[in-house]
Amino acid sequence: MISAISSALPFLLDGLWMTFKISLATIFFGSLLGAMVGTVRASPLRSLSFVLGLYIHALRGTPFLIHLYAVYFMLPATGVAWLQFDAITASIIALSLYTSTYVAEVVRAALEAVPRGQVEAARSVGMSTLQTLRHVVVPQALKLMIPPMGGVYVIIIKGTSIVSVVGVSELVRAGEQAAQRDPSHMLVIYGLVALMYLAYCYPVLRIVRWLETRFGAGVTINI
Repeated sequence: MISAISSALPFLLDGLWMTFKISLATIFFGSLLGAMVGTVRASPLRSLSFVLGLYIHALRGTPFLIHLYAVYFMLPATGVAWLQFDAITASIIALSLYTSTYVAEVVRAALEAVPRGQVEAARSVGMSTLQTLRHVVVPQALKLMIPPMGGVYVIIIKGTSIVSVVGVSELVRAGEQAAQRDPSHMLVIYGLVALMYLAYCYPVLRIVRWLETRFGAGVTINI
């Protein structure tokens, strides 16, 4: 078993590094896009909010695998040069779009959970809309976002495993390749894969828990 672990470990570590890079890029771009969408959804711009609501429900209501195939296979088929993506880029784009829908709903719910009276009070003392958003609404909303956002990020980290279907050598695919080379130790190899996911996700959960204890508001929001 020791020899099987030492043989599989280099492949698995490479796969873990790829998982880390894809998930980190996805969390960054997905959070950025989701924050913008969620902010607009919480604004009085009803027509734009409705359109973005359709975007959110369309992506959340369909399997992620379809989004991945659309970005990796369908967009390049249009023949447009800037829509020709390699597997890693396509994976990041598809995952970022998917992540943004969940982040957007967390942001929207948190912004809408801030008591309306505090917004009115801020406006009554002469604050502009942007000042009210920056100094009153956003600081309180951030506290509400911490618990659900941590859950979203962990789900996305584990969800990177599906990009193996387009040939990205992330952790699960690396485990498959190692198991094919040494099928007699398949259980050991996939056990290592599971432990690596745990080693990656557990600190994220602990950090979120610490942030929730340190800065969180102690309430939940519905997304």
